[in-house]
Amino acid sequence: MIYPWQQTAWTQLQAMRERMPHAILFHGPAGIGKADFIEAFAQALLCENVQPGGQACGACASCGWFVQHNHPDYRRVRPEALEDEPAGEGEEGGEDKKAKASKAPSKEIKIEQIRALADFMNISTHRQGLRVVVLYPAEALNMPSSNALLKTLEEPPPGTVFLLASNSLDRLLPTILSRCRKFGLPMPDHAAALAWLQAEGVNDADSWLREEGGAPLAALDKAQGGSREELDTLLGFLARPNVESALRQADKLSKTPLSSLVSWQQRWLYDLLSSKLAGTVRYYPRYQKELAALAGNVHTANLLRAIKSTNERRAVADHPLSAKLFVEDMLLDYAACCGAA
Repeated sequence: MIYPWQQTAWTQLQAMRERMPHAILFHGPAGIGKADFIEAFAQALLCENVQPGGQACGACASCGWFVQHNHPDYRRVRPEALEDEPAGEGEEGGEDKKAKASKAPSKEIKIEQIRALADFMNISTHRQGLRVVVLYPAEALNMPSSNALLKTLEEPPPGTVFLLASNSLDRLLPTILSRCRKFGLPMPDHAAALAWLQAEGVNDADSWLREEGGAPLAALDKAQGGSREELDTLLGFLARPNVESALRQADKLSKTPLSSLVSWQQRWLYDLLSSKLAGTVRYYPRYQKELAALAGNVHTANLLRAIKSTNERRAVADHPLSAKLFVEDMLLDYAACCGAA
């Protein structure tokens, strides 16, 4: 699927098709539709009747296989936690299924997944065309799988194209970055994203969009969930911080995805700094009064230190030693920034 804000990027991408690089790394903020974009491009690369604008025809045999997730010249690599297609019949025995079901799905792309591409890349293509591998999010590669992928990118098999997507280029190995053609996908402007959400029937679209940092797909996902309970719990604390509340709320929030908590606090701190320096609020206009009150009391130096600390926490949010201690430390640090007792 190509979203309205991606049309210009799609047109620019078509210029690469005449001299297709062996690996393209699509990058941009989370929640803007990168995965859908690269899947659409993968389908177009495999299509037997590409349309004038570069889109797949949707009617040929290749497109039919692609939509059914069984194209012989296509592989998709992503963490178990993102997989939603059921396993094929007879792939695992009863005991294996029970063992797998008892484990939490991995959030990493493992080395076994990269090694599994070897047979796929060493046989002839089914339709004498390209062989396409889609991998996202690239920052989910752990060190062993990163090194395994790097070896493949250093000596790419002929006729094979890798399409990677990343939300955070700074979390990838520099050697992987150097072996990919980078292609940026921008955040849509607020008006375009808002119009799309409203067309999707989202109520209070402006608030959802602002709270998700302007990312329309993230806003749609949250709006369809219909609850701001976890976000409001955090914002309620941030608006009225104190040590006792930090310890109490940490227990409630420790089961919330930590990367989300950190992102929400990053936006709050940005709003707090913006309110202090310019009197404006971008992400949480519902809390404009509370932000203005805090801005009048917090020292700028403390606020900048809190922003730096929160940015550092984002790098380890996916792998904390203890979720509860992680949240406690984050909230207590913020309370200290605000001079709360």
